[in-house]
Amino acid sequence: MSRHHYPIQNINTFGRITLLLMQKNKFTISRATIWISSIVLGLLSSIPQFAQHQFNAAEAAVNAGITATFALVMWYVNLFMMSRQSTSAPRQQTISYTRLLSSLLVGLVVMLALACIQQLILSHINFGPTMLMVEVRGILINLVFYMFLHLLQQNYENQRVTMELERIKSDNLGAQYELLKQQINPHFLFNSLNTLKAMVETGDQEAIDFIIKLSNFYRFTLESRKLDLIHVSDEMDILNAYLFLQKARFDGGFTFTNKLDNTILQTLIPPFTLQLLVENCIKHNVVSLQKPLHIRIYMENNKIVVENQVQLKAGDNNSLGVGLQNIDLRYHHLLNQHIDIINDQKIFQIKLPVIHEHHHH
Repeated sequence: MSRHHYPIQNINTFGRITLLLMQKNKFTISRATIWISSIVLGLLSSIPQFAQHQFNAAEAAVNAGITATFALVMWYVNLFMMSRQSTSAPRQQTISYTRLLSSLLVGLVVMLALACIQQLILSHINFGPTMLMVEVRGILINLVFYMFLHLLQQNYENQRVTMELERIKSDNLGAQYELLKQQINPHFLFNSLNTLKAMVETGDQEAIDFIIKLSNFYRFTLESRKLDLIHVSDEMDILNAYLFLQKARFDGGFTFTNKLDNTILQTLIPPFTLQLLVENCIKHNVVSLQKPLHIRIYMENNKIVVENQVQLKAGDNNSLGVGLQNIDLRYHHLLNQHIDIINDQKIFQIKLPVIHEHHHH
């Protein structure tokens, strides 16, 4: 029997902010962004001088250089301070005023030093008004940088938390799915061995066939437990082996009709889906020669339908049970779809979405 593995689709990746680079639990800004923005700010600061009647190229160049240097230094100062805060203290969603004041103080010192350098180069300029102007400019630039970096950091942290939650969710779903695939009813093995014991004691000639079918069924179980999807034709092999074992046990207490054509047999299905549904039919309903249970599998509106008449056992509460929950969770995990459960107290139906191989790939 051929086996194919159809892996679960990966969870969609999140959009990336091009300026953010993930590096050991911290974020940074690309060097190109830092240098280009600093140069642009320097040029912008010299625009008023271009409008003056007596334009001085040397003054404009020094002013642009001082502003660009200040912007460059404050980029790295703010990045350094934010990286230290994010690793040494719990992450905050609000602005840290202590860090903001520290950044502004550093900025004032840096701008004062640069203003002194400017005064040395352009000694003819009145130092008082010039220093006041560059300090105010430095405070504004620093505030813009700080707020911009704060927003980027919060965006980065929010994405990290979201991605971590999605990873945990994915891991949990994967673990749940593996448990679902590995669920095997131990009562089935117990009942099968009891049936085999009775057949051997009475000298039933079909005991050997029963052993072979039981062996095949558990071989199918071992082969399919690691697969997400198999062909419906392979699933029917599993179901036929299971039905042979049940017919030996109930001796004509139920009938089974398969109306699936070859096209549907080439579609995909989670392993042991049909077997679990038929097992549910037999488990919850009266199965006897006097009142045989009729089970049908057929195609309707692009869904595989498993149907039986309702003749519940005494005391059965008709709950969905582990089997149906198992199947519904598997379909939801693989396809983000649910199975349809229809019960009008006369006919019980389970409708399974058809999974086409090329669509799933």
